[in-house]
Amino acid sequence: MPKRPVTRKRIGVLMGGLSAERDVSMRSGLAIYQTLQEAGYDAVPVDVGRDIVAVLKKEKVRLAFLALHGGTGENGAIQGMLDVLGVPYTGSGVLASALAMDKESSKKIFAYHGFSIAPFMVVVKDKGRKKKKTEGTRPDLIGSFVFPDFPRPDFPLPWIVKPSAEGSSIGVSIVKEESGLHDCLSRTFSFGRRLMIEKFIKGKELHIAVLGDKVLGGVEVRPSLEFYNYEAKYKSGLTDYVMPPEVDEEAYGRTKELALKAHLALGCSGATRVDFIMDERNEPYILEVNTLPGMTTTSLLPKIAVSAGMDFTELLEEIIRLASKEKEKE
Repeated sequence: MPKRPVTRKRIGVLMGGLSAERDVSMRSGLAIYQTLQEAGYDAVPVDVGRDIVAVLKKEKVRLAFLALHGGTGENGAIQGMLDVLGVPYTGSGVLASALAMDKESSKKIFAYHGFSIAPFMVVVKDKGRKKKKTEGTRPDLIGSFVFPDFPRPDFPLPWIVKPSAEGSSIGVSIVKEESGLHDCLSRTFSFGRRLMIEKFIKGKELHIAVLGDKVLGGVEVRPSLEFYNYEAKYKSGLTDYVMPPEVDEEAYGRTKELALKAHLALGCSGATRVDFIMDERNEPYILEVNTLPGMTTTSLLPKIAVSAGMDFTELLEEIIRLASKEKEKE
């Protein structure tokens, strides 16, 4: 006897959008849409453009399954629009989405809650005077400075340079010599006017999946490239996935606890993926929280869910169930 759908509402799978992660979002969205259709749901694919409000009304969408990555799809903007329209949606709300997407803001929150984070500084592409050091965070963190007149980072090379508000490792580079920093910053500014220079921490990269108020499990990623960049994430065969991670058992347990703590600290809902680097001393450094993790065939959240005994359809249904619960709370 076929299972009863979690909801009879028409589900709009929102995908695409206008961010640099459009292609990945389309792949995530189509995987979700096809699976929901096969499971008997009334689902419709929605390629998000500037006419999104009109499209949602035309398609009579009553629940939005967000498969957007980056940009306005993940920074709280689309969530705010859906709140105004009264359309429930999967994933985190406006504030949690905005905080998680902004790496500078989320790092400050993590520091406040006692997480280990890599020393970093923020560089802004603008004219004006240098800003003072950031107040209220750990003393080894540097505040925001204006490009091109900014001081040399006071933490050792190599450095990671990344946009402050992008995902999928888009625009991320490793700087091994100080002479290459200026050109690297100039390239990275094409993704936004704020970027981060962060100390590179060598270690094992762990990704922990959180669903609702529980941890599903984790995976260790071992890219064949220098680091887990965009190509390693989405091109098959470039990365090995180890489940469970081959790390110290006690340290792994602590990392899972920290993942849930980070999820709650930002006020996240639904499914998130929390990324860490574990150094040679088994100390987990938090990198970021992804409020709309990828749902492609190479994505980590579905892999972790399978290892926890939950197939892709069951994962989607639980995400929908959690979205419905959030709406009921409101």
